[in-house]
Amino acid sequence: MNNMKKGFTLLELLIVIGILAILATATVLVLNPAELLKQARDSQRVTDLSALRRGINVYITAVSSTYMASTSNAQSNATCKGGSGTYTCYSDRSGALSVTCGGRYSSGVALTSLSRKTDAGGWLPIKFSDIPGGSPLPQLPTDPSNTANLYYAYACNSNLTFVLTAAFESNKFNWATNSSSPAGVDGGSSTAVYEIGTTPLLNGSGSGM
Repeated sequence: MNNMKKGFTLLELLIVIGILAILATATVLVLNPAELLKQARDSQRVTDLSALRRGINVYITAVSSTYMASTSNAQSNATCKGGSGTYTCYSDRSGALSVTCGGRYSSGVALTSLSRKTDAGGWLPIKFSDIPGGSPLPQLPTDPSNTANLYYAYACNSNLTFVLTAAFESNKFNWATNSSSPAGVDGGSSTAVYEIGTTPLLNGSGSGM
């Protein structure tokens, strides 16, 4: 009786390796890890802006003397609005922005900061610590990519209206490739930018961005 074990031939090994390579390639093409990571970041952007909107609404409701754009409570809500109908834009962008805040606002000033403080010293200059019981946000969220095109921005008006914006990067969240993208159904004026707040249409002209 022959007890010798028969091993794989070179041809059989090559066939197995070839099949595994085809399966690996197909998996990458189907799952598209890069796109999935973009979708995850876009989902985070929707979550972050929703949390910010809720926090601002709590602030407006709970605080009697509201300051929508203040690094200290010595400034009035008029700080939100600049001259000639333009609006001040605040952003978490780590680098410089143009005076139009990356094209999202017709704003007289673009202010940027990476600070995540909730005491009006962060990139979103609202003093959440004035809310009875403390800030509903442990810290301000910032864009997961924070690039020249991917950042969070905020603008407001002197009558306690505001808008928060973010840009998407995945095909799933891109209105050009998905007509049900949040950017296309948010009530704002731009399908390229996600806009939420009391006035998604807020901008320098009062009609859109």
